[in-house]
Amino acid sequence: MFVTFRLHGSLPSNRIFPPALSGAGEAFVAMDRILDAARTGPQYLRQPEIAAVVVSALRDGECRLRRYQLHSFVVMPNHVHLLVTPQVWSTKWLGPLKGFTAHQANRILGRSSRAFWQDESYDHLVRSDVEFERICCYIENNPVAAGLVRAKEEFRWSSAGGQLGRPPERRLQPGLAAPQDTQ
Repeated sequence: MFVTFRLHGSLPSNRIFPPALSGAGEAFVAMDRILDAARTGPQYLRQPEIAAVVVSALRDGECRLRRYQLHSFVVMPNHVHLLVTPQVWSTKWLGPLKGFTAHQANRILGRSSRAFWQDESYDHLVRSDVEFERICCYIENNPVAAGLVRAKEEFRWSSAGGQLGRPPERRLQPGLAAPQDTQ
């Protein structure tokens, strides 16, 4: 599953996508380009302490809580991309992940009871090995496409950056059963 979530207020509230963008994929790419340009809205994830909280929580969701297998990720200045194989229903891991990281980030920012993440997120079921690899490359190259670094390995807050421990497992495991309804 390919998942993207973003900071509250990271897109202009009056932003209307042209009708020519009829497909969800085209609308997603248009939204992601606006987020990558980061001309408006908050960019709290640029703060190393907050980005580290998100990366740590992503790893914790995989290693300690075993809610998903993390294949690829990037923490951009105002949004996060993930490629995961869920081990539980998405409602059991995405909401808790966003809630925990919002609480921690608001604490760092000295804010309380303020929206940190946008309520909605984008998710897409990955249907083939080719699509899986294409999405991995898209995620890990996002900082390069946004002009943040020259090479994906230079970006500290991604699965491509070598500074954050072991790289996530990058294989799509065929024949995985549906997630179990457990914690």
